[in-house]
Amino acid sequence: MVSIDAPPPTPVILMLPGQGSQYPGMGHGLYGTEAVFTRVVDEVLELLGAEGRRVRDDWLAERPLVDLDDVTRAQPLIFALDIAYGALLFSWGVRPAALLGHSAGEYAAAVLAGIMKLPDAVAALDARVRALAAAPRGGMASVAASPAMLTPWLTSQVVVGAVNAPLQAMIAGPEPQLTAVTDALTAGSVTWMRAKATTGFHSPSVEAACASTRPAYERIDFKAPRTVVVSGYTARPLAEPQLSDPDFWAMQPARTVLFHAALTHVLDGAGPVGGGPFLLVEAGPGEGLSLIARRHPAVTRNGSAVVPLSPVRAGAQLDAGQLAVVAGKLRHRGHRLGRRAPAPVEPAGPGGPEGATAPSARQREDQRWTARAGAA
Repeated sequence: MVSIDAPPPTPVILMLPGQGSQYPGMGHGLYGTEAVFTRVVDEVLELLGAEGRRVRDDWLAERPLVDLDDVTRAQPLIFALDIAYGALLFSWGVRPAALLGHSAGEYAAAVLAGIMKLPDAVAALDARVRALAAAPRGGMASVAASPAMLTPWLTSQVVVGAVNAPLQAMIAGPEPQLTAVTDALTAGSVTWMRAKATTGFHSPSVEAACASTRPAYERIDFKAPRTVVVSGYTARPLAEPQLSDPDFWAMQPARTVLFHAALTHVLDGAGPVGGGPFLLVEAGPGEGLSLIARRHPAVTRNGSAVVPLSPVRAGAQLDAGQLAVVAGKLRHRGHRLGRRAPAPVEPAGPGGPEGATAPSARQREDQRWTARAGAA
């Protein structure tokens, strides 16, 4: 029996990653074992027809025919997995207070919030992927610097593509221009790391490709969101005129991602869902956004916690175990979960469920995942 004096459940903020979060074997342990997850992934890929079946084959293959970092694989898979992880959380009875996506993750957030119907979103995704696949080859790199610090090295083609933290920016552009800039950064003793992308997302090199997809978005009947979606492009809740503007959606892969500003707005006491504390749950492969969020000063200041639904690396036991960790976090924070949620497990570290979320493997891989978080 629950006491009438029990505090309300901690509000959940759902974070959805974009390209750069993919890794071999992601989600394999849930596919075929978690019914909701499996159904949603299959539904997304089946809507893509024969190409969707090829995407699934490469995702599940030990040696894929097309590398998972290629835009034709990473974009549809991350979209499918983001929505599947989100739907799995919803099936437990959790209703987020807000959703926050990083680049392609915002597109998945729009579906979970009811802004777009899934078949319409997948049709536009197909147009987006085909257009981006024909864009000039390029890439992205994470740099330990602010946008202002990078000014001496940037060019008309190599630009700041994302700002994830005060001293973590992503630069993007075509080749060989991007390599010339990263070589100059090395010469200037600036720390950087390549992201898992073969396209210069969020740079002028993909503007023409993005503009060509506008007709696909003109066919979508956009609806007001059922849940607040804080945009990574405006750092404010999605609303008109952007909400139903085909250009806003079509051009997203060419625009700068302001993830840090959007996250700050969510955590702000004057923001759309109050000042917390919150439980920030990352719904998608990896934990890149979780690592960024844990470092945000507001998370510590307001007593929030951060946990990813996906483990840091592949493995069936790791996939299932991480779901149990998240369920433990939710129960610890006052959520009464439905029967679909994993049963409670013994904590893996000190401090009960809160201490079970930081295995040493994550600490060892912290820098690598932070650098690669949310390329697109």
